[in-house]
Amino acid sequence: MNTQTASPSPKQPSAATAWFGGVAFTFFIALLGFLLAMLPGFSQIGQMACAIIIAVIYRQFFGYPEAIRPGIAFSSKRLLRTAIILYGLKLNIDVVLKDGLGLLVRDVGVIIFAIFMTLWLAKLFKADKNISLLLGVGTGVCGAAAIAAVAPIVKSKDEDTAIGVGIIALMGTVFAIGYTILRPILPFDSMIQYGMWSGISLHEVAHVALAGAPAGEDGLAIALLAKLGRVFLLVPLCFIFIAIMKRKNKGSEEGDAKIEFPWFLVGFILLSVLGTYVFGPVIPVSDGVYDALGVLTSWLLTAAMVGLGLNVSLRDLRKRALRPLAAMAVTSVLLSVIAYFVV
Repeated sequence: MNTQTASPSPKQPSAATAWFGGVAFTFFIALLGFLLAMLPGFSQIGQMACAIIIAVIYRQFFGYPEAIRPGIAFSSKRLLRTAIILYGLKLNIDVVLKDGLGLLVRDVGVIIFAIFMTLWLAKLFKADKNISLLLGVGTGVCGAAAIAAVAPIVKSKDEDTAIGVGIIALMGTVFAIGYTILRPILPFDSMIQYGMWSGISLHEVAHVALAGAPAGEDGLAIALLAKLGRVFLLVPLCFIFIAIMKRKNKGSEEGDAKIEFPWFLVGFILLSVLGTYVFGPVIPVSDGVYDALGVLTSWLLTAAMVGLGLNVSLRDLRKRALRPLAAMAVTSVLLSVIAYFVV
């Protein structure tokens, strides 16, 4: 009779431990990204991109931390949507509608051009269509926030979303620094024109702020106003994608029911309205509160991106990201040139 007993399997953590451990892990990597972004050179890339780089490197050496997957998934999904909702406070609807209607027309053209040009170049370069679509949206609208908002609608994989966010953060930083270098030698009639050029062509709000700051208060103000118009257009763009996806899935096995309504956009709109017409005009809110909410939004978004970055395989990245990167880079250059002549 065989008396040998099987070795006990490793004890699995409880659901609560897996959840809290996963969330804590994403914030720990976000902290490392924050510290890395304080170093010379990395400071221009930013906390979010640094955190994604660390998460990707961790995945390659140590694999995905399966034991705490529930918490990581919570960060990459729920915290991401919460960050987008809070991002709505950055949008002053009244300013856009009163002072930025002319810029809004240009912003519409920028978004259409960025998306279609990126997709056309992706087809020409035989690049991954899904990553290229996300990069086109990020280039045209508002970088990582736009990619994060559109990704669940078009059913993007977490890996593709992380790749898109990483590329947009890196390229946007390169372009923003390039703008500041070119500013003194470009024949703009005024810094207002330079600010407008920056606002309608650069990728993230942070990139616009970086490039617009040397133009003085007026130049920076018009740059941010132009950028806010593109943020404002994120909501109708998402609903357009919902309609496209429903039409695409009609009659298929997936069906219309599989397209989840992005309720976080409702929160985004609500906070935009409250931030514009209630907080300040009716209920006084200090700048310190807005600054604190801005920091919280950045940390939530960074923790969420860590969760996405842990899904990235460098083997696939090398095969799938280089061509979309090329398509997005060419689109960004063309967008900068065209925007220069229309401001």
